[in-house]
Amino acid sequence: MECLFSITTRQAIRRGSFTPVRELIAAISAFIDHRNDHSVPFSWTKDADQILTSMKRANTKTSGLTEH
Repeated sequence: MECLFSITTRQAIRRGSFTPVRELIAAISAFIDHRNDHSVPFSWTKDADQILTSMKRANTKTSGLTEH
């Protein structure tokens, strides 16, 4: 879901100027409708082992930050 928000932000609303909220909602709705009509599945660029290794490495780096 986070990826969809990122794509929507980058491609639909970042450079826009929306004074009333309804214009922003309309822009997001139009983007989602277009994306649904022309959908392309996401493709993973890493296998599961690479992703899990990366997550473990990140967890090791950040685990010390929460300890007091």
